Amino acid sequence: MKTKYIFTSCLLSGLAFTGCQDLDTFPEGSTVTSDQKEEVAEMQPERAEAGVNAIFTQFSHFMPNEAALGASRHNDFGYPTLMLATDANGADVVSDNNGYNWCGFSITYEDRIYTSNECQMIWNNMYGIIYSANTVIGMTDAETTEPLFQKYLGQALAARAFSYFVLAQLYQFNYVGHETSPCVPLITNENSAEAEINGAKRATVQEVYDQILSDINRSIEYLTAAENAGEVRNDQRYIGLAEAYGLRARINLTMQKWSDAANDAESAIKTSSATPATIADVSKPTFKDMTETNWMWGIYVAETDDVVSSGIVNWISHMGSLNYGYANYSGGKQINKKLYNTISDTDVRKGWWLNEEKQSSNLNAEQASWMAAYGYPAYTQVKFAPYNDVVGQSVNANDIPLMRIEEMYLIKAEGEAMSGNTGAAKTTLEGFVKSYRNPEYTCSAASATDIQEEIYRQRRIEFWGEGMIWFDIMRLNKSVDRRGAGFPNETSVFNIAAGSDILLWRIPENEINANPALSESDNNPSAPLPTPIPDEE
Repeated sequence: MKTKYIFTSCLLSGLAFTGCQDLDTFPEGSTVTSDQKEEVAEMQPERAEAGVNAIFTQFSHFMPNEAALGASRHNDFGYPTLMLATDANGADVVSDNNGYNWCGFSITYEDRIYTSNECQMIWNNMYGIIYSANTVIGMTDAETTEPLFQKYLGQALAARAFSYFVLAQLYQFNYVGHETSPCVPLITNENSAEAEINGAKRATVQEVYDQILSDINRSIEYLTAAENAGEVRNDQRYIGLAEAYGLRARINLTMQKWSDAANDAESAIKTSSATPATIADVSKPTFKDMTETNWMWGIYVAETDDVVSSGIVNWISHMGSLNYGYANYSGGKQINKKLYNTISDTDVRKGWWLNEEKQSSNLNAEQASWMAAYGYPAYTQVKFAPYNDVVGQSVNANDIPLMRIEEMYLIKAEGEAMSGNTGAAKTTLEGFVKSYRNPEYTCSAASATDIQEEIYRQRRIEFWGEGMIWFDIMRLNKSVDRRGAGFPNETSVFNIAAGSDILLWRIPENEINANPALSESDNNPSAPLPTPIPDEE
């Protein structure tokens, strides 16, 4: 039984925001005066606490966009909606596009149509987090020396940085070379009142990243001061100093600030209490609980949450093979067959999926029997365990990973390689893989770019199904080549060239219509859907 976390009971209606239709909608009180900030700091710390809780509870919600969409969508549950959609956009998470697969529009890229539900949900969800972060930042004195408020400010700034970082990678191509290209509207606590009246235009990529860096740098300053004073995060659903370093490591990696990325990853490793999962830890289905030793940050899901009581409107319902949910009826999720075949037989991760004979050494007899009974095909994932390890249950209260310590080792290695220290990069990479995944591993790559490519392969394996690889596709300017991946539908086999317009998400039509500063011409291009091509073995 999972521990039930107790949230403060003073969630204000404005703070308990669950998604907005457009950027013109701002609840009353989105800006406050300096005097009001002081009053809040001195008399109402519970408001800031409620605001921070509102930020992180938004990561998992039951159908937060039902009113905006005018429809009940069973893939509408907060940030994991984006995780499933972007994984389906790629080539590594393979699935059957059938009537039970709610990711079908993302498999075919129909989610890029700006009237699609996915288009609206992802926009609403990310700006919902931004709004809640702005509320906390706006009500808290930036000059505060109180450790409690420094913690809250640091967490809110980090959440805003994370949200804009995600949006920047969805709505424009990789940072380097696209600095002057249009990105997304910047709404902060400082300009929200003006935006409410006049709307907000798309900022440039450079402007968005400047805001991201400002936010994450300030977050690290606040969290350093707070934690030095003994004020630490309550649990892994919140962002602490180590996680802020981890976010900045991601940001610097994407900006190709290689040395900075390596240094931040090292700081995250040293600051975090998390340790990589051992070979024994991952030699069975797992990745279900944010208290696992390797999780830095995750989405907490309680048994009492609506996403759980629904049985099927949750992330693990769509992703999991060993629990009851949509995966049972949609044929499950498989790994790209070509990628699977690159995994050494001595690598424990090969057991995260069924082999060609539909077996995995990571499964016990009950788990293997369940997989056989449902007729899952070869290469189906058994990476994610069911809740409480109870096979076949419908209590889908699995936590969802947002950052694991393993990522920091791979960022460190890539940063070292691309900053010219290939020897250190190979040492870091080999040390991690040999110690925690494959004792016989040797990195044969020699050049910086070859090491980077090997790290990309490692990331595709390690973080498969965790909603991360799309961001690697964008930052590394990769194609989406599904030939030979094992997609069961001929209409799902594409080879989308790097830099194709279809890879970019489009601003929802509702936002274009409601935001006075945006017009049709301001949106990303409307690209034709990808054309299926002959598959290959």
